[in-house]
Amino acid sequence: MLKNYSYQMYEFAHAALAPARAMSDASRFVFGNALSPFANTLIGKNIAAGAEVFERMTRRYGKPVFGLGETTLGGVAVPVHEAVVWSRPFGNLVRFCREDGEKAPKLLIVAPMSGHYATLLRGTVEAFLPTHDVHITDWVDARQVPLAAGGFDLDDYIDYVRDMLAHLGGGAHVLAVCQPSVPVIAAVALMEAHGDPNVPKSMSLMGGPVDTRRSPTAVNLLAERRGVEWFRDNCLQVVPFPYPGFARQVYPGFLQLSGFMAMNLDRHVNAQFDMFNHLVSGDGDSAEKHRDFYDEYMAVMDLTAEFYMQTVETVFVDHALPRGEMRHRGELIDLAAIHRCALMTVEGENDDISGVGQTAAAHDLCVNLAPALKRHYLQKDVGHYGVFNGSRFRREIAPRIVAFHRELEASPPKSGPKTKRAAR
Repeated sequence: MLKNYSYQMYEFAHAALAPARAMSDASRFVFGNALSPFANTLIGKNIAAGAEVFERMTRRYGKPVFGLGETTLGGVAVPVHEAVVWSRPFGNLVRFCREDGEKAPKLLIVAPMSGHYATLLRGTVEAFLPTHDVHITDWVDARQVPLAAGGFDLDDYIDYVRDMLAHLGGGAHVLAVCQPSVPVIAAVALMEAHGDPNVPKSMSLMGGPVDTRRSPTAVNLLAERRGVEWFRDNCLQVVPFPYPGFARQVYPGFLQLSGFMAMNLDRHVNAQFDMFNHLVSGDGDSAEKHRDFYDEYMAVMDLTAEFYMQTVETVFVDHALPRGEMRHRGELIDLAAIHRCALMTVEGENDDISGVGQTAAAHDLCVNLAPALKRHYLQKDVGHYGVFNGSRFRREIAPRIVAFHRELEASPPKSGPKTKRAAR
């Protein structure tokens, strides 16, 4: 069936458009170059604008860079450089090394493995650079991982998080954005249950699907209505030759991007018209903002089929974590084991991905965590993206997380007794 060859058809379509993109680039050069006699004419501006919009809509966007070369400490610019400090086939741990020499609390930012690269959290990293020794998970595009490297599922994701926390050592803080809220809290529960000395000092869960039965969104309802087999039949593809991951079964990035854009299709269509008008009118600032956003938004990666399917089934269909039925390699995950690691949850009032209450549900499940170790914050007037990026995040959310961490660093409250079991 054709749906089983979507990846090959996508690659063919991209290759077939190469001559059109080349002609578009040539037209943009001829009509948009400042030295061209057509550059300042209405027809020249329209052709150049149309050529750029066409090229951007049909190109393949590569992995963006963080580009965070400095931060500001006390009004002084301090150089920052990136370093990979831990590496596995499906993910790396990147540290943003400040060159000021001052010791700061370690922060592990766990980026979502849900289609976009970790650079989507560039603003999140930037906000914490002045106050923390920031590390972030840099997940690898599954189509770039050879079959010989083995598979990667939700259990492996949890193991990666535990290994990264072990690398950082005890007393670090961990922040999970969206999808990793579930594997992060599961990893912490396992570490607590095993008496692991590397249990983090706190975990902050932001816009995460801890319990999608609360305020279910269109995404949640679709998963429940379709069921696991529908996703298996309609979303999984095989990586074509000549990618390193040839023959690996994945959930392709281009299918994920189609789903993202379909949720707000009119907004994206209008954005392209606006881009065209900005280019024609010479509004360079607005055009550059459009370029920056879509350079990030359109850059997507493939997920391994086993990770995607296990996540859909465990988190969105079976609701295994809040039901107390989630397991990691056969071991039951009991959030009642969490009694040392402080918990902060953050939600957006207008979040259409993780509804209000889905992340806060973690507080009800961590029954042995003392009230002094819990915080919840609901940000008004922001959607899903605004929970971890944008002006309100920088002004309202990040300072609250920093204050929570500073409070714990100054005088950590005592943990609660381990007597209760988590609610089911």
